[in-house]
Formats: sequence, structure tokens, C-alpha cells
Amino acid sequence: MCSPLIKSTTCGVCRLHQDPGATEHYEICRDPLWILRHHPDPAPLPGWLLLASQRHICGPIAFNPEEASSWGGSVQKASLLVQKLTGCDRVYVIAFGEVAHHLHLHLIPRFVSEPASEAWAVADLYRAIVAGNRPAAAPQHVADLVQRGRTLWNSL
Repeated sequence: MCSPLIKSTTCGVCRLHQDPGATEHYEICRDPLWILRHHPDPAPLPGWLLLASQRHICGPIAFNPEEASSWGGSVQKASLLVQKLTGCDRVYVIAFGEVAHHLHLHLIPRFVSEPASEAWAVADLYRAIVAGNRPAAAPQHVADLVQRGRTLWNSL
């Protein structure tokens, strides 16, 4: 059950929002409502971004009017950035919120030439990275994408 009473010290996403290292290495942009960052290392794919609410909420059901109004445009712009950064064919958007009860949307580059990024196979890809059975995205590649993302963001 999602609880707004969870303290920022116990929520992993809230901790990421406050972590200077995560901000420096992975954050692409931050506004009063949303934070866009690259998936931290080990990143399953280069360009796998996360769009998270600034406020500790579990999902769209808890949006205030301002969040509800800006959500669609924020998701669209973040998706466009994933495509521009990676050249992917599609961008998958997934939010579960089972482990981290703080709204964070996964924006996943889908490459037709990469079967591991296809539909539900992307979950197996994620598990393989976590288990160490497949190499993660190279940290330098991630760093380069973050830098490019910061530059491109305001031009979208």
C-alpha cells in the first residue's frame, strides 16, 4: 500500500532526489514537479531514463491539479529525449511502484534490432543485469548520454 506518510529517509526515490552524487551523475533536469534522470548504474540499456515526481506520491491517482496538468507534456518531452539520445525505434513507458512506492516512470528505448528490448523481454533483460548475467550499459556511455540530455532538454 502506498502511503504519503513514508519519510524521505526511507523512500529510495526520495533519497535519490536528495543525493548529490545521483544529481551530478544521472540527473538531466529538475523542475518543481518532476525529475528526469538516467537509470543509475548498473543501467540495463543506455538511454533508459526515469521520470519521477518531486513529491512523494505513489502514482497519478494522487496527483494534485498542477501535476495532473503537466504530466502528459512531461512524459512526451522525456520520451522524445530518449529517442533523440538513442535513435531507438520506440520508447516504452512503464511504472509499477511495487518496490519503490514513489512515482517513477521507466522510459525504455526499444530497438527493433535488439530482441532483449522487446516488450516483456525487457523485464528479463533487467533481471539479467541485476543478476550479473549480462553486462550493463557502459558507465562512460551513460555519462555521455546524460551530458547530451542536459544540452538537448531545453531545445525540445
